[in-house]
Amino acid sequence: MTVVTASKPERGVVTLALDSPANRNALSAALVAELTAALERAGADDGVRAVVLTHTGSTFCSGADLRQPPDPAAFVALMRRIVTLPKPVVARVRGHVRAGGLGLLAACDIAVAGEGASFALTEVRIGVVAAVISIPLLARVDARAAGRYFLTGERFESAEAARIGLVTAYDDDVDRALAPVLDGLREAAPGALADTKKLLTAKVLSAFDEESDAVIALSAGRFRSAEAQEGMAAFLERRERPWVL
Repeated sequence: MTVVTASKPERGVVTLALDSPANRNALSAALVAELTAALERAGADDGVRAVVLTHTGSTFCSGADLRQPPDPAAFVALMRRIVTLPKPVVARVRGHVRAGGLGLLAACDIAVAGEGASFALTEVRIGVVAAVISIPLLARVDARAAGRYFLTGERFESAEAARIGLVTAYDDDVDRALAPVLDGLREAAPGALADTKKLLTAKVLSAFDEESDAVIALSAGRFRSAEAQEGMAAFLERRERPWVL
């Protein structure tokens, strides 16, 4: 079953949609593999000027699929590929974004959101750590805000996401916010876009190179922990976690 769909390029812009609404576009091994392959094809296509990453259903991405989670190394490679793709990647978010979905968002060059979107780093609430996604997130988000939302798992809305640097722009009509971005990319020279993206992503790419092994090990270790096993079971069984006061 296909879980990522790709449009035909429209004036140089190809749209990739996370298309697994039954599990709220959770990051399964299949979704990570398909999205990585779709990005590779877009990157190699001379007719593609930019990529829009969007979703079907009411959720952009709910985070890791707890029943069929991806290899942390594969997910890191996916985020790194978004960063290194020679074409700008623009996130278009109309719905909710949770946990690992924020890593996808932060890896994108530009992110636009609808006013009704919501965001939360819920990892700590089930006993795991937002480890691998910390690489792009900490490069994008205000440090004080990161401290709050990584530690508390609180939900926040589009206006706050824009204030802290997680999204570039938001509007009650997400396509109204997206249109001038795509118009600008279509007017830019392809080679200049690629070199400008290298300039803008140099620091986050260095962070991937320096930190990937450590955060992959941390993530894998936490997922194997007794605390996380209990937290994930409680989540899947829709019951309270034992540590909630």
